[in-house]
Amino acid sequence: MPVARPFPRALRLRTRVTLFFSVTALVASLALALVTYALARSFLSSQRESVARTQAFSNANTFKNVLLSGPEPTSEQLRNQVLSLPTETGGFALLELTSATGSRQFLSDQNFQEAFPTDLQELVASQQSGQQRFSLDGNPYLAVGVYIRAADAEYFQAFPLADTNRTLRYLATALAIGAGVTTLFAAGLGWWTSRRLLRPLTRVSNAAGEIASGGLDARMAPEADPDLALLASSFNGMADAVQTRIEREVRFASDVSHELRSPITALAAAVEVLDSRRSDLPERSQQALDVVVAQVRRFDQMVIDLLELSRIDAGTTELHREPVDPYELTSRVAHRYGFGDVSIDVDAKLPSPVLVDKLRFERILANLLENAREHAGGPTRVTLQRSGRHSMLLGVEDAGPGVARSERARIFERFARGSAARHRIGTGLGLALVAEHAEAHGGETWVEDRAGGGAVFKVTFDEAVP
Repeated sequence: MPVARPFPRALRLRTRVTLFFSVTALVASLALALVTYALARSFLSSQRESVARTQAFSNANTFKNVLLSGPEPTSEQLRNQVLSLPTETGGFALLELTSATGSRQFLSDQNFQEAFPTDLQELVASQQSGQQRFSLDGNPYLAVGVYIRAADAEYFQAFPLADTNRTLRYLATALAIGAGVTTLFAAGLGWWTSRRLLRPLTRVSNAAGEIASGGLDARMAPEADPDLALLASSFNGMADAVQTRIEREVRFASDVSHELRSPITALAAAVEVLDSRRSDLPERSQQALDVVVAQVRRFDQMVIDLLELSRIDAGTTELHREPVDPYELTSRVAHRYGFGDVSIDVDAKLPSPVLVDKLRFERILANLLENAREHAGGPTRVTLQRSGRHSMLLGVEDAGPGVARSERARIFERFARGSAARHRIGTGLGLALVAEHAEAHGGETWVEDRAGGGAVFKVTFDEAVP
């Protein structure tokens, strides 16, 4: 069965803008460098060939004058002159003419007689002039052949091209370095430009982050640019609408919960009176009364929880940290809610006192203990440990059926129920309140498997350890 491959991670927008600038500059620089190099190479080669032809024809004309005017020079004189002419250019020459005996005579250093290209020699032998590039001992040369018609002689001269090639190499290196520098400059320009372009988006992101974290009053400052001003006004309008809707829903939930509090209290009081006289009722009425009592108590607890969540959502509750002894506070809360027999273990690394909000800590611990009693047969142990440098970790263990991995994140949502709690009485708000109070402490909440079976609900309290 083929394995699905993950999609490659997209590059950041800033990186893509920088790469666009860099690639564009690199392509443009390379194109300009290639055009410049081609033009320079053509110009230098043409200039070198023109100078070489002029020099060769001038030297050939000199030999023609020597051969046709005055007494006939000796072969040795001609050879010395042939060898002396090219020394200024660093090349070498060859003069081929018909001797007095009628044989062809080569006047040059013997090492250069076979150096000139055969094609060029055949061309000059056909009474024409020409030029051809060739290499000798790994060095490049330009050979020019001239037919001296008046003296029936052939003159060949080789001009070195090493200096020209060296100049072209220097030029190519300079162009390559220039292209690299231009690319780096373009990359820096692209990075700087992308930062300026993304700065408004960063402001939008920061404002959205503040709104997501509860700061509904966060807005974007007015922008001078017309396009950005439209973005800012649209964002602020959206934020106003979201804030209005959330505040209306929070106010509605708070008003409903508050209005339900009075009739629920009266109903609970009446039910308690009936429950105190349950012995006067027939058996079927007692069973119905038990159902009513349980549901009224559940409804009353739900209203209390909703009121607490409404205050949290409205931001009317503040965090009041104060130094407390962790073992003493945990023991007092456990006894207050009927869990005095639960074992409490405090890690020796956890100092005393710790800084927590006592009321919020009580609500967290009480809800976790109640959750264990309702859905896991009761808590088995409460642990307090040091977590990190400044954090405290609270753990509540039970020996129940545990929590499925697919439900471990969802059970901390409002009105969410795990599979083990679907047929039990509860409001579905206890763990949501635990998560809210933990977040107020800068901590987080999660659940793990307990060694030996069951679950462990854990809560961290940030900045609790001084």
